[in-house]
Amino acid sequence: MQFGVTIPNNWGIADARQVLALGPLAEELGYDSVWVMDHLFNTGYIRERLEDKPYYHPLATLSHLAATTSKVRLGTSVLVLPYHNPVELAKYTATLDHMSGGRVTLGVGVGGMGEEFEALGIPMSRRAVMTNECIAIMKELWTNPRPSYHSRRWNFDNVLFSPKCLQTPHIPLWVGGSSPGALKRAATMGDGWHPSGVSPEEYAIGRQEVRRLASEAGRDPDALVWSARVEVEIGGGPSSARASGRSRVPGEDAKQIMGAISAYQSAGVEHLVLALNSGEVARITETMELIAGRVMGEFR
Repeated sequence: MQFGVTIPNNWGIADARQVLALGPLAEELGYDSVWVMDHLFNTGYIRERLEDKPYYHPLATLSHLAATTSKVRLGTSVLVLPYHNPVELAKYTATLDHMSGGRVTLGVGVGGMGEEFEALGIPMSRRAVMTNECIAIMKELWTNPRPSYHSRRWNFDNVLFSPKCLQTPHIPLWVGGSSPGALKRAATMGDGWHPSGVSPEEYAIGRQEVRRLASEAGRDPDALVWSARVEVEIGGGPSSARASGRSRVPGEDAKQIMGAISAYQSAGVEHLVLALNSGEVARITETMELIAGRVMGEFR
């Protein structure tokens, strides 16, 4: 099993340098990947947790980490695609792929915070359509020497787009979410499945469905990456009001952590991203060191 850890761009830490320092630390400790989250406004449960404290841009955070690390993969968990211009996003992320030496993975999803969609003037009812279109446009720009795409919103033909991604055929797209639409999107458009907050039992059921849908679509299920993000409760700092009902892992006892990870491994998870839910850098660091020193070696 591979292990990722979240970098707390979303926990209101006032000194951005403290956030950024956790990337090189994760690499030094032997984590395989580091991950950031994506929201643009402090609305809804984000406001309840942070009020006006900083929520740093995910791609800006990864851009800095690309220069201060050399081995860990750099991921988003997840980018809310309806919030982003797909052409600009394709350009930014392909550039980042080159500057990082081909280490970018994009977890992508439709989003679910109604207050933020309203604030951005985006119809939430069209989020699935917009997400699918964004994925299609980015793949077209990344892989076609003369990209073209035609829809109600986008209309380009025989344009030149560069750079293409350093990774081939393109940056991996891991689809987040566990709804029927998300499972179909992962099976038919994704390079992996990356839900968050699901239990091992729920993951096993969803994985079986993604495999079935992929086979029906003529894709090889074994070519997909099976990932999940699980929230690790370590205390300290503001809590997430939205966390109730989501599967969580206690973060202060190595045996409990190992038991939880073992259950996810049995459910088919190959790359587990540990979301360290705290705004206190000292507690995050302590937990990262605990998991690296006493847990990860048991699964490798």
